[in-house]
Amino acid sequence: MKAIITGGGIGGLSAAIALKRCGIDTEVYEAVKEIKPVGAAISIWPNGVKCLNWLGMKAQLQALGGRMESMAYREHLRGQTLTQFSLEPLVKSVGERPFPVARAALLDMLLQNYGRSEVHFGQRVVRVEQDAHGVTAWFESGHVAHGDVLIAADGTHSVVRPQVLGFTTERRYAGYVNWNGLVDIDEAIAPARQWTTYVGEGKRVSLMPVAGNRFYFFFDVPLPKGLAQDRESARADLQRYFSGWAAPVQKLIMQLDPATINRVEIHDIDPFEQLVRGRVALLGDAAHSTTPDIGQGGCAALEDAVVLAMALQTNSLGVEDALLRYQQKRALRVKDLVLKARRRCDVTHGKEMAVTHDWYNELRSETGDRIMAGIRETVLGGPLS
Repeated sequence: MKAIITGGGIGGLSAAIALKRCGIDTEVYEAVKEIKPVGAAISIWPNGVKCLNWLGMKAQLQALGGRMESMAYREHLRGQTLTQFSLEPLVKSVGERPFPVARAALLDMLLQNYGRSEVHFGQRVVRVEQDAHGVTAWFESGHVAHGDVLIAADGTHSVVRPQVLGFTTERRYAGYVNWNGLVDIDEAIAPARQWTTYVGEGKRVSLMPVAGNRFYFFFDVPLPKGLAQDRESARADLQRYFSGWAAPVQKLIMQLDPATINRVEIHDIDPFEQLVRGRVALLGDAAHSTTPDIGQGGCAALEDAVVLAMALQTNSLGVEDALLRYQQKRALRVKDLVLKARRRCDVTHGKEMAVTHDWYNELRSETGDRIMAGIRETVLGGPLS
C-alpha cells in the first residue's frame, strides 16, 4: 500500500511516521519550500505525548520539552496568586507528563524521524481525483502523484477539504489576537517550572517552560480583526493593551524581541463529522481547526495519526473501509475538542464579561481539582489513554 500525504506539518509528518511504522509506503508533499513554524511553541499534553511515545520519540521529546510541574493563575493588577497547585496528581492519574516544546524543535524532530530528504518541498496540491483502484494528486509544479490512499494534512486552509465535504467551510474569527514567542526564563516574571497565567479584563498573559532555559509566552487581547498591527508595533501595542498590569508583565514586555514575536488573529472552523470520502482522509487542522484555548490542536493531530495508522494496519476489508473506521473513531472526538476550546475561549476572553468575572472569582477558591479534572477528561479521551 502507498499513501500520499499532502502537508508536512505536525499532523502530516506524524501520520507519515506512523504509516511507515506499519509498513506502508509514504510520500510527503509540503507546499512551502522551507517549513517555518506558525507560533513559537506548543503544549503537548499527555494524550499527545503518548502518541509521540508510541511513534518511538519518547526520549527525544523529553529532551525538548519543558519541565512543567505546577500551574498558577495570578491577578492582573498586583500579580497576586489566585490559585497555585501541583500538576503531579494529574500526571499520576493519566500516566504521563505534559511537555511544552518549541514548534521548530518539534518539527525538526519529526523531520529527522521521517527523513528530511524524503519530504517533497515546494509542492502545493491543487486537485485530487480517485477511482476504485487508487487516488491521484496534481500539484502546482506539474508533478503528479499516485497512491492507494491520500491523507490531506494541508492545514486550516486545506485545498482538499472541499472535495471531501462537497462544500467550502468558512473560518470563524474567535474574537481575539494572540502574540507569542520565546524569551529567556526569568524567575522575577514567573517560576521556571510552572505554567503561570495572569488574567484580567478578558485578557491573559501566559508563560510555559520549554527546553533551553526559555519560556514560551503568549498575550491574548480581545480585538476586532484586521487591525494594522505587526511585529514592528508589537511592544508599543502590548504596552498599551496591558497598561497598569503587574510589574512582572511589564518586565516581560520590555524583554521581548519584537523581531521574533508572532501576531496571530485566532480562528476556528465549525466542526463537521465527515472526515473521509472514499480513499481520501482529512487529518489535523484540515479536519478540525480549533482555537488554542485548551492546548489540543497539535495533540488532536497526533491522535489522528495514530488512529489512522492503526485503522489501515488492522483492517483488511479495503482502504475505504479502514478510512471509515478512522472517521468513526475520530469525528465525535475532534468535534468535542473544537467546541470545548470554543467554550473556554469565550469564558477566558470576555465574550460575556459577567461570566468571565465569575470565573476570576472561582479561581480564588480553586484547589486545582476542578481544573485538573477538566484536563484529565480531555486527556483520557485519546486513543492511548
